[in-house]
Amino acid sequence: MQFSKIKTIKMSILGLKKKQPKTFKVKVITMDAEMEFSCEVKWKGKDLFDLVCRTVGLRETWFFGLRYTVKDTYAWLKPEKRVLDQEVPKDFPITFHFLAKFFPEKVEEELVQEITQHLFFLQVKKQILDEEIFCSPEASVLLASYAVQAKYGDYDPNFHKPGFLAQDELLPKRVLMQYQMTADMWEEKITAWYAEHRGIARDEAEMEYLKIAQDLEMYGVSYFAITQNKRDTDLLLGVDAQGLHIYNPNNKLNPNKSFPWSGIRNISYSEKEFTIKPLDKKKDVFKFYSSQLRVNKLILQLCIGNHDLFMRRRKVDSIEVQQMKAQAKEEKARKKMERQILAREKQMREEAERAKEEMERRLFQLQDEARLANEALLRSEETADLLAEKAQIAEDEAKLLAHKAAEAEQERQRLEVTAMKTKEEKRLMEQKMREAEQLAVKLVEQSERRLKEADHLKQDLTEAKDAERRAKQKLLEITKTTYPLIAAYATPPAPPEPADFSYDSASSRLDFKDSDMKRLSMEIERERLEYMEKSKHLQDQLKELKSEIESLKLEEQQQQQQASMYSLPNEARGYIPEPVYIPHNNRNSAYMSQMAFFEEV
Repeated sequence: MQFSKIKTIKMSILGLKKKQPKTFKVKVITMDAEMEFSCEVKWKGKDLFDLVCRTVGLRETWFFGLRYTVKDTYAWLKPEKRVLDQEVPKDFPITFHFLAKFFPEKVEEELVQEITQHLFFLQVKKQILDEEIFCSPEASVLLASYAVQAKYGDYDPNFHKPGFLAQDELLPKRVLMQYQMTADMWEEKITAWYAEHRGIARDEAEMEYLKIAQDLEMYGVSYFAITQNKRDTDLLLGVDAQGLHIYNPNNKLNPNKSFPWSGIRNISYSEKEFTIKPLDKKKDVFKFYSSQLRVNKLILQLCIGNHDLFMRRRKVDSIEVQQMKAQAKEEKARKKMERQILAREKQMREEAERAKEEMERRLFQLQDEARLANEALLRSEETADLLAEKAQIAEDEAKLLAHKAAEAEQERQRLEVTAMKTKEEKRLMEQKMREAEQLAVKLVEQSERRLKEADHLKQDLTEAKDAERRAKQKLLEITKTTYPLIAAYATPPAPPEPADFSYDSASSRLDFKDSDMKRLSMEIERERLEYMEKSKHLQDQLKELKSEIESLKLEEQQQQQQASMYSLPNEARGYIPEPVYIPHNNRNSAYMSQMAFFEEV
């Protein structure tokens, strides 16, 4: 029983020994990706770093390193020590950041590989947006335009509509807060620069971005808090590719002192004290203090690395670097050729697409034209049918109009004949009226002459009556004187000659007067009867003239009505019936005066 328990304990111990892990998980975060690796326990920092570089495809490894966080600061993974023996986090997977540890002096000359440029571009862009590197607003807008060119390619107004940069972080918050401008206004400014970068490839845009960024004062500088003496005067130490710089805490742009790598003879530290010995022995040694040992080690590590790169730049490139540069040059030439070919193909494709669009547009246009032509043909056929019907109707109407025109022509001829008759009748009527006027004038003259004659006859009659009365009176006187003589004498003697003469003359004159009076009375009566007959005849003629005038008026009204009924054909032929002559008012007044005179007579 005890033996079995011992055996079980031994087997469990062996199982525990077998279950001990030989690998550990590592998470590496680059600027554009995250990777996880399974590392062996015995791996050193160089093994992990080389694995990451091979995975990324990076050959310019001397600029980069693996950084991790330790308490309130950061540290770089040492290549010569085992990973787990360093002060890395104990949480698995262990997180490292693959970042640029050292920065080049001239990016265009030192950065060979495209991946190296891309990683530097992403890291510098993040530092500018996080305000770790100060950048003016104008430079920020220009850098943002190159970043947009690297991400989106050439500007296309048909594709890049307003608002396409709304989700991109392109400017530092300090710049956005400095000016009272909306996001659309900033996008408009960036797009204006972006449109001018047409034809620049992604790697070229990123290189232009780095060329502008390397001139910024805080580019590639690592800052550390230091004190110059034991009185704890706060300063900042800046380490970059040019050398060491001393800053005031409130001014990271302009250093108070600078120590270029070419002027430094030695850098040493003991515990918390750093000593910078210039190459010129006449210059004073500069000492400063740092409170953290871990920070001191980091400062020394950055100083050694930057100094080594500074010295390496001033030497002839190694065969590896020369091969890399030659390959990079060939690669750039090849890519340039490919870009040119791609640009030509793109241009040809755009031209082909434009031609295709033009052909499609032309095809659609021709289809529309064909459809419109078919519709027009159908409409024309329908129109032709309608026109044929209208032509038939027009022909019938033309025949009807021709018939009406013939009737109108006949009516016009009849009206012309009637007008001619009317003219003739009018002429005859005028002639009759003239004759009537002349007759009336003659009758007036005759009546006046007869009146004068009647006056003379009345005067003569009056004189005759007076003479008869005197003769009778005289005869009575004579009779009275001679009657006694007759009684006295049985046989009257012959009267004296004068007496007898007067008597005879008086008797004869009396007889003459009586016969003349009778004759005159008879003539006057006869002339009066003749005059009455003529007056009656003239009245009858005037009545006939009035009736004829009324009938002519009625006929004229009927002709006007008929002419209005046939006004269109008559007007078409230019025919206008002549008006019937109507006597003037002065003539009517003369006729009426004559009629009144005749009636009075």
